[in-house]
Amino acid sequence: MTLELHQLHKTFGAHEAVKSLEVEVEEGAMFGMLGSNGAGKTTTFRMILGLLDPSHGSALWKQERIGYHRTHLFGYLPEERGLFPKLTVKDQLIYLMKLNKMKRPDILTAMDYWLDRFQIQEYKDKKVEELSKGNQQKIQFMAAVLHRPELLILDEPFSGLDPVNADMLKAAVLDLQREGTTIVFSSHQMRNVEELCDDILILKRGEPVLQGHLSEIKRSYDMKRVSIKTDMPLDFLDDAEGILEREDTKLETRLKVENEAVAEKLFHEAASRGFLRKFELEEPSLHDIFLDKAGEENDD
Repeated sequence: MTLELHQLHKTFGAHEAVKSLEVEVEEGAMFGMLGSNGAGKTTTFRMILGLLDPSHGSALWKQERIGYHRTHLFGYLPEERGLFPKLTVKDQLIYLMKLNKMKRPDILTAMDYWLDRFQIQEYKDKKVEELSKGNQQKIQFMAAVLHRPELLILDEPFSGLDPVNADMLKAAVLDLQREGTTIVFSSHQMRNVEELCDDILILKRGEPVLQGHLSEIKRSYDMKRVSIKTDMPLDFLDDAEGILEREDTKLETRLKVENEAVAEKLFHEAASRGFLRKFELEEPSLHDIFLDKAGEENDD
């Protein structure tokens, strides 16, 4: 394992922000950490990077604690932007990358690559405060990756991005993973997590409530979704047991059911009444799973 969290715990006074996390992330993996506001994600990231000391437990990168002598190996995109608004993009990135032990010619080469890739070359000599929020987010991302870190931590990386720019950033993240970067990130946009992550951890009030390989979690999760399309009435659904949610659209009826046994029962009942144009059983979305495990937490 490359990143290891052992009994990682953080308290602020009487408040337990993170409770005894046990996490192992393999080298080159994409790991998603999910939770509502106040669940402990950012606190965990800061402990991993050595910005906060754990109350007890440890965060290790290749079996060593992260300290200032190793910061050039890591990249961090915080949820709150940390750019200098009065500096130009070029001066800012040169300054930050020199802190990461890069030489000026290498900085300029890497900068031009990313500015071209993100289609913002014309902003190189503009002050950060003159850029839109979306373009500031791109510069913030560049500040986290220009030095090619071994471990990249992204806290809400898609915040402030429209769909086109979000896809552009998503492609960049996948390329970095293919090149061997280990990536840990949080996002409230569950679709992005489903598309990117190998493994996930869901936190609720600082405590893990679900952890593992995403595809295995979805496959083994009892809750399922069913889509039915037919010309006959589906009035028998009104009294059917095991239906958690129902949505009737002009095209079909969509259900959330407790498990596959409920879906099978509904299929036989519907098929006995006439011709079915469609009866489809789907695994739950990550959004469904997240709401089931951490949905009621909404405080900071």
